Amino acid sequence: MAVRQALQGINDSQVEADLLFLEAWEMHPSSNLGVTLRASQIRRANPDLAAAIDAELKAVTRRPTPASGPATR
Repeated sequence: MAVRQALQGINDSQVEADLLFLEAWEMHPSSNLGVTLRASQIRRANPDLAAAIDAELKAVTRRPTPASGPATR
């Protein structure tokens, strides 16, 4: 959602590509040095967006799983 909001009103394909790249990297970080360096540069240029993506991902991983039904004894 954070990236979607950040992309509103942007009419630059390189900026769009960078923000989508950052989102993908945040979801699935790579140990590849070049990829990690690019992500780091984009994060430094967009610290608020990086923090928002991070918060969203943490919120998703903390969501409780629905119970499969009432427990019986």
